[in-house]
Amino acid sequence: MKYVKTIGLEIHMRIKSETKMFCSCKNAVALAPEANINVCPICMWFPGMLPALNAEVVRLGLIGGMMMNCEVNKYSRFDRKTYFYPDSPNSYQITQLYDPIVWLGSVKTLVNGETREFRIHHMHLENDAWKLIHTWGKTLCDFNRAWSPLMEIVTDPVFHDKEEVMEFLRELQKIMRAAGVSDADMEKGQMRCDVNLSIAPEWAKEWWMRTETKNVNSFSAIWRVIDHEYKRQLKIIESGGEIDQETRGWDDEKWTSTSQRSKEDAMDYRYFPEPDLLPINLTDEFISEARACLVELPIDRRLRYLNEYKLWDDDARILTADKALSDYFEGLVSLTKDPKRSCSYITTILLAIIKESEEINSVSELKFDMKQLARVIELVNWDELSSTNSKQVIEELFNNGGDADLIVDENNLRQKNDTWALEAIVDEVIANFPNQVEDYKGWNENIFGFFVWQSMKASKWQGNPKIFNELLKKKLG
Repeated sequence: MKYVKTIGLEIHMRIKSETKMFCSCKNAVALAPEANINVCPICMWFPGMLPALNAEVVRLGLIGGMMMNCEVNKYSRFDRKTYFYPDSPNSYQITQLYDPIVWLGSVKTLVNGETREFRIHHMHLENDAWKLIHTWGKTLCDFNRAWSPLMEIVTDPVFHDKEEVMEFLRELQKIMRAAGVSDADMEKGQMRCDVNLSIAPEWAKEWWMRTETKNVNSFSAIWRVIDHEYKRQLKIIESGGEIDQETRGWDDEKWTSTSQRSKEDAMDYRYFPEPDLLPINLTDEFISEARACLVELPIDRRLRYLNEYKLWDDDARILTADKALSDYFEGLVSLTKDPKRSCSYITTILLAIIKESEEINSVSELKFDMKQLARVIELVNWDELSSTNSKQVIEELFNNGGDADLIVDENNLRQKNDTWALEAIVDEVIANFPNQVEDYKGWNENIFGFFVWQSMKASKWQGNPKIFNELLKKKLG
């Protein structure tokens, strides 16, 4: 019997605000060098302290929702989610259950070359918990991330294989980075995913019982969770058992999961309106200002690069993975009017140099003006600079900045295109190697490259190889 996976996701993404959600402490966008240095009586839940909502968190969350094509709720409110885990000393979390800030959206991406859209049920705002550190038989508490703002993005159960899940999550990460809403760095805890999965026969009309694997914090781990949970549930069903609705924890070192608790429903959390915070009433002006901050979706740029610029899929994917890189490419194309060569110089030369650099990590940190790279490409297109020598010029620009034309001339890299002068060199080469000429005319065409190499050498590597090729073919017959 064939069983079908049905997967829904709950993604927690750290909002990139300067301060926390309900106090003025520094937000845990980056990992703090020490525990408990970005804290105050409010985010440590001291008695009598009251939260004050950060308007920037609302603005960024609204932008994130709009980037997912969600409907905006002008009226939203916070609810108190009551529970007691070791990471929440006040026994509740401030979240949005009944009236989230946005809902009913979708995210478009490419899956195996096909454009797909995956539905977003809603996105709500909530605070993060503190971090527990287990060491030497003790549990230590770090409040640095306590009350940091999160977006919880809840999808409909619309995924049926792990490839769909992975492409969706990668696209979601690119969207939030492009909009400046979140860095969504999983290694820094800025993006975590709960994987809800159930299996059922393909003829079944209703979903069977699901499990939720909590706080999976890497793409590779999400891939393994889906594989593991599908096989685990399948084994239980085929042995005559039933799937328990439960929350499970994932151990990525052992590639296995363990039951943590039976899955609660909303009634188990005893939700009620948060008494210490007023509802959010968004004005038309606030919404319009947020909408003005929207940027082109990475997937739309990717499709434009494929359809308009005719780039290879891998190149379009690389260029749209990072907004700074994509913006740089757009700027370069506006100068060169040559999308394919601009792409080639960025992806094959510039990114390779950046990867090797210990000082520069992004195109936004380059020492030279974009116009200089455009000039290099122009010189190559005009046959004044060879592709080989262009790399040397770019390396010099990368290391020391400067002017492309000066670097070309100071290093004698400008190609000679004087056909008369190059023809004299070809005549000299042919005269100096009569035996090789006879060999070539005796149908040994493989030796042709020898004549090109000798001509380039005689021109001190400044002759245009294209012209040498044309002249040699004409003269050798």
